[in-house]
Amino acid sequence: MVNIQKAAVIGCGFVGSSTAFAMMQTGVFSELVLIDVNRDKAEGEAMDLSHGLPFTRPMKIHAGDYPDLKDCALIVITAGANQKPDETRLDLVHKNVAIFKAIIPEIVRYNREAILLVVSNPVDILTYAAQKLSGLPKNQVIGSGTVLDTARLKYLLGEHLGIDSRSVHAFIIGEHGDSELAVWSGANVSGVDLDHFCELCGHTRHRENMERIYQDVRDSAYEIIEKKGATYYGIAAAVARIAQCIVRDEHSVLPVSTNLHGLYGVKDLCMSVPAVVGRHGVEKVLEIELSAEEREEFLRSAVTLGEIAQSLKL
Repeated sequence: MVNIQKAAVIGCGFVGSSTAFAMMQTGVFSELVLIDVNRDKAEGEAMDLSHGLPFTRPMKIHAGDYPDLKDCALIVITAGANQKPDETRLDLVHKNVAIFKAIIPEIVRYNREAILLVVSNPVDILTYAAQKLSGLPKNQVIGSGTVLDTARLKYLLGEHLGIDSRSVHAFIIGEHGDSELAVWSGANVSGVDLDHFCELCGHTRHRENMERIYQDVRDSAYEIIEKKGATYYGIAAAVARIAQCIVRDEHSVLPVSTNLHGLYGVKDLCMSVPAVVGRHGVEKVLEIELSAEEREEFLRSAVTLGEIAQSLKL
């Protein structure tokens, strides 16, 4: 029996520690276990986080090991090599798959009921690897996918239009990486078609503006890595949001990475598409309407990921 308010973070680097901090601030957990190959690092992060508890809500934060996972409802995996300047997410594949081959068997040795939330990059490939290596049901293994990319899109559109980004409804789908695509055909601002809303705000060069914003979304991680060495705050906030959906059984729609069952003709491959997320992980995958051009781009993204997934021979 799992404790719905107990979670673990495996990997205490920039992303893992930032994720633990963001999850602490949500106030939905009673216990958080931190695991890292460097035990001192995990213990130091646990101490530092615990000193902030008087400003949030009571909970237990401590370093642990794999046996401590036995009653976790959510296990967040951020362990792996970091993306370096001039390196794509897909360049990390073999290094991080090797790490997952050590981590995943240890997780399922102690817990086969938890939701596994994969954050390490390349997230789509590693979500696929985690599902195959664990043998867990597909709904139980989720990747953070394009939740952050979608947030970046909403933010940039909000800045472009001078409105609250929370009023923007649009998705980035496909690979969390260079072949991702924006679903412009379904984008809107509080129910108003995006193109029409742009015109109401005095913007008429739709194609030019959309391409510029898409490129800024796609390349933003590279720019941040070049400027500060790593990205971690944005993804930490995205992971905390996914965690809330699971713990609170929200049935919220998020573009997480999940193993597809023939969606748009794609089978047995993890990619990001809008999905209903709740207590049992991915509860329903949504086949949203795409334009012919968007569907073609999605399938191109699938080919890129599929070739790599097949080469792993999991």
